[in-house]
Parts: sequence; structure tokens; C-alpha cells
Amino acid sequence: MSAGPSVRSSTRLRQLLANPDLIVAPGVYDGISARLALEAGFDVLYMSGAATTASMLGQPDLAVATQNDFVQQNATMIASLDSRVPLICDADTGFGGPLMVARTVTAYARAGVAGLHIEDQVQSKRCGHLLGKQIAPLPEYISRIRAAVASRAKIPDCDIVLVARTDAAQTYGLDVALERLKAVIKEGADVAFLEGVRSEDEVIKTVQELRPTPVLLNIVTGGSTPDLTVDDARRLGVKIAIFPLITAVPAIHGIREGLAALKKQGTDVATARGMGPKEFFEVMGLEEAILIDKEAGGDAYATV
Repeated sequence: MSAGPSVRSSTRLRQLLANPDLIVAPGVYDGISARLALEAGFDVLYMSGAATTASMLGQPDLAVATQNDFVQQNATMIASLDSRVPLICDADTGFGGPLMVARTVTAYARAGVAGLHIEDQVQSKRCGHLLGKQIAPLPEYISRIRAAVASRAKIPDCDIVLVARTDAAQTYGLDVALERLKAVIKEGADVAFLEGVRSEDEVIKTVQELRPTPVLLNIVTGGSTPDLTVDDARRLGVKIAIFPLITAVPAIHGIREGLAALKKQGTDVATARGMGPKEFFEVMGLEEAILIDKEAGGDAYATV
């Protein structure tokens, strides 16, 4: 990372948005997935609401998780792991009316989150790649974004990035979805997020009609959006490509493999692949902890 720790992560995200390069943000949902994404060298992380709900509550993405689950229990922890790396967070519908939207923006900003997206589904929302979504009236959606913009303006020196998401394309078509995004961009949204795009042509049209507002593309393998690659996203002209389940789905496969081995073979030696406790803790920042203790004149971890 070229930016020093004195640069706020939200400011860093705005710098990246001004840069011509594509921002690739893998989805993370807990400390382990976030640590591994940082280890892999990604410049921006994305906290997936679906994966957060699944990992914290063991529930599907059906508006089960609360603001507290998202912000206090997850985003605050992930954002603190490396303040140099911006974290973009799912904020569902803002978790209520304008007052709750304002509180959500304030909570995310205080947590050190760089950006968040607010959508236009009704409060009893569902994953954007499931059928049967219901969309809130446009005035209600506009009020959410207005509340977010106003809340940000009241926080001293706050430049958290506000991403406006619409799920209207699936039910009402692309043109209606674009009109909704245009309306909230006028209210101060920084980035546009069209959920559930069904073809490359729809992505291209979205980028062209919303220019110069940057566009975020949600790539979910097996979802309603085509299985696009990073190169595809770059070619199509989007600014941010998120892969929300890139850590959660492999985790399911890996955990299943380990549990099956233990059940059938009575051991986890094969699935551990040589990773013992120390190696595991090194992924979680053991060396940094040792250095902090050493710099303070201690030797508590000298023999770990």
C-alpha cells in the first residue's frame, strides 16, 4: 500500500475511485476471511451482508441480521485489522426509515468503514440474486439516500463513500432501474450499484448512461449476473467489482472436506496440510503481536 496509516480509509477509497484502474474487492465476513484477503494483497475489501448473516447467525440472507450484527459485531472488527485497506460494507436498506439510515451511516463512519451501499428493496428484503424481490417506492428510496448524505455532512471531516444500489431491474426492467439510480445520484450518491444485471449489454448501458458516476458490479458465481471475470469487468468499464462469496463458498467446501475426513478416517492430518497452531496464528497476526510486545520491552512471546 502506498498510502500511510494517517490517510483515512474512506479518503484512500476516494483516491482509488479517481484512479483509472479497476477496484477488485473480495467478499469477507469474519476475521479469518479478512486476514486471508489482506494476506493475498487486495487493496479493498468488501463485507458481504449475505456471508455475514450466514457466518454470524447461520441464517439465509432474508433481512435477519440487524444493524448491530453488521456494524458492531463485524464491520468494526474487520476495518480495524488494517486501517490502510478500505472496507466497503453492505448496509441493506439502511435498517429502517431516514432516522435509522442516518444512524447507520454514522455507525459505519465511526467504525472506520470506507464505504457502504444502501438499497431500494422493502425492509423485509432478500438476497439480490433471489427471485420475488419487492421494491420500495422511489420517494422512499430517495429519502434513504438523502438521509445518508445529510448524516455524512454532519460528521466532521467525514468522506465515507455512499453507494446507491437498486434491485429494480429484475422486476421492472433496466430502464426503470437506471432512472432510480439517476434520481439518487442527484441526491449525492457517489457510486451506482445496479444489482442483478443479466447481460454484458446491460452493464455497458449502465456505465454509459450513468457516466461520470462510477459503477459497481456484483459478481456472484451461479447468480443472476453472468459469471464474469476481473478482465470482463475491466473491459465493460465498471469501476468496482465485488465478489461477495469468494471466501464463504470455498470455506464451506473446505470445512465439509475436513469434517468428512474426521468422520470417515478419524483424523484431520490430511486436511490440515501441515498447518499447526503456530502457523494458524501467524495468519492471524502473531508476528505483529510479538513485535508490539518486543517494542514495549517485553519478552512474553519470545518462545512461542
